[in-house]
Amino acid sequence: MNASSRPLEQLSLLDEHLAPRDAWRVRPSPRARRLAVRVLPGGLVEIVVPHGTRPRTIEQFVSRHRHWIERKLALYQPLETAPADGLPSRIHFAASGQEYEVEFVETREGPRLDVGGGFIRLRGDRTRPALLRHVLQRFTMREAHTTLSPWLAGLAAANEFRYERLQIRRQRTRWGSCSRSGTISLNACLLFQPPPVVNYLLIHELAHTRHMNHSRRFWRLVERLEPRWRELDRALSSGWRAVPSWALD
Repeated sequence: MNASSRPLEQLSLLDEHLAPRDAWRVRPSPRARRLAVRVLPGGLVEIVVPHGTRPRTIEQFVSRHRHWIERKLALYQPLETAPADGLPSRIHFAASGQEYEVEFVETREGPRLDVGGGFIRLRGDRTRPALLRHVLQRFTMREAHTTLSPWLAGLAAANEFRYERLQIRRQRTRWGSCSRSGTISLNACLLFQPPPVVNYLLIHELAHTRHMNHSRRFWRLVERLEPRWRELDRALSSGWRAVPSWALD
């Protein structure tokens, strides 16, 4: 029986000491030539396997990479423990300095969010927390547009960069990217990072509008605009710990 037909929960590789059972995913891929493992922010462990891979082979692969998985999980371990329903009582956007206390109002009507006076009033059915988290995620996306769009435009104008457009996304693997057509994509979760770290990431992506690589010329340009880039890049690598679990669902 191959990994694609065997129920995931039957695989003994689901080690609760490494990650909760629902944080493991085995994904057969027709393009995979060998087994690979990824640990994503939020603590999701994904094993990518060629079709037809035997469960025992997967278990042996995970055992060999156990220490690497442990180190990655520690890197992504959230700084704050999430409540059982995943709904926050407080939201702090470090990038903008905005902070909100979250008040929950029980109602059977569709979920809704009201903002004012440093409070977020989240209305909805608490027995359906996924819907309520989705409302908070949409709010985060709007706040990211409000904060990051003028920030990026200001840096571009001050340093004579040109880009075609900005899009805000919510990703588990990238903080930002720049396409050859000049579209810059930024992760809404940048809102949970300190301003110097965000500023560095914006400079990094703007530099890609001139150098679509990580060549010496690219890094010289980045260093001219942000001499502390090495320190800030390390901070960004561990910045996933500051992203609350509800923002990553």
